[in-house]
Amino acid sequence: MTEYTPMKHLPAAPGYKEGDLFVLFGELFGRGYATGIVDEARRAGMTVVGATVGRRDNGGGLRPLTVEELAEAEGNLGGKIINIPLEAGFDLEPAADGLSPVDRLKGIKPDDWASVRFGEGLLESSRQRGIERFTANLQRFVGELTPLVPAGGSVLFVHTMAGGIPRTRLFMPLLNRIFKGTGDKYLPSELFWNSELGRFCQLNFNEVTGDTFGRLLESTTPLRTAVESGGGTVRYVAYGYHGCGVLLGGEYVWQSYTPYVQGEAKMRLEDIAVEATRNGISAAVYNCPEIQTNSSALFLGVELSLYPFLTALVREGGGPVAEQAWQDCAALLKEGENLPRMLARVDDYLCAPLMVSYREFTGWPQHNGKEQMAFMLERSQELMAMSVDQKRVVCAELSRLVFQGVGRLMFDDSWAPQGPVLWLNHDIIARRLVS
Repeated sequence: MTEYTPMKHLPAAPGYKEGDLFVLFGELFGRGYATGIVDEARRAGMTVVGATVGRRDNGGGLRPLTVEELAEAEGNLGGKIINIPLEAGFDLEPAADGLSPVDRLKGIKPDDWASVRFGEGLLESSRQRGIERFTANLQRFVGELTPLVPAGGSVLFVHTMAGGIPRTRLFMPLLNRIFKGTGDKYLPSELFWNSELGRFCQLNFNEVTGDTFGRLLESTTPLRTAVESGGGTVRYVAYGYHGCGVLLGGEYVWQSYTPYVQGEAKMRLEDIAVEATRNGISAAVYNCPEIQTNSSALFLGVELSLYPFLTALVREGGGPVAEQAWQDCAALLKEGENLPRMLARVDDYLCAPLMVSYREFTGWPQHNGKEQMAFMLERSQELMAMSVDQKRVVCAELSRLVFQGVGRLMFDDSWAPQGPVLWLNHDIIARRLVS
């Protein structure tokens, strides 16, 4: 397992200059973590180029973006998108017999999930075909990207690919029970993860979240060699998650959202960065705090450890940024509610005896527990209800601040990474924002 290595020092300003190339390896949907680093690249005058996962047509085939879709995606990114589908994973990939894993799950009811069997070698057949398709499209992507590289300049690749939940209706009621279930609706994540369906999820998560980073490094070897021989530089960064240090009882304490079933794939991402660094490649994974995004909506409770960021802003220097954050968040609360009470309820949750065992770094990623889930979901709903408008809640405002700070830290540190795997805890993000 990777050692816990929080970023301790604010990185110096990077040496990127106007005309250098910024490549977002993953499609930008809405606002989230990637938005922060894209904003930094634009500010530095870099040329922004992006990728797309493509779209599925009515028959299930993978296709590039249409003219209209491409225009919308490029407007959202603020740069050129190389329109070659880079969808990863194999859940929709036909095996040798013509059926995909999702095809094999049609007609199966959620109550029968534990009895699912895919058959010897069928998942592996789809996985290998998915790898072949992704690798071939990635080679084409790199081929179109190479002429855009500035002579003697710098290239920064930012890997944002993550996820891999199989796209079939069977999974959503099961995942809702794992991530939101209490009482009779509760489903132990460990029981599910040790099943055939869980194994399928793990393999697909690995392909999407971790192995795409390794394939990016490998496929860009000729480009990297050419750039470096011409006096330029190529760097790679990726977004990880492996818990986060938050301010509890006057000190920063590592904690994590549970159950985080994608955790093994995120550790795979870390291992790839460590190996690349040993081989002389500038590659770093930055483990980021929990925030509330469109993609995290399934994980109710993931936002609980975000609230203490308000206290970190004060602890790490305060000033106008911290004061504005407190004012903005307070303005979102219902009459009669206040931030000190909200933070006290969060602290009560994070420091509760029930939660102590879930703060074991060496045991990450941990599976859920029935009492833990009930406690987490109840407290999450309580705190959400303190805001006047459920579409404008306190944790959403804090999320915006966090991804701005993370974007600056990753962009700056990418020039000379402090390590191949770094944790961006609340302290360093707050220091970045208030400095």
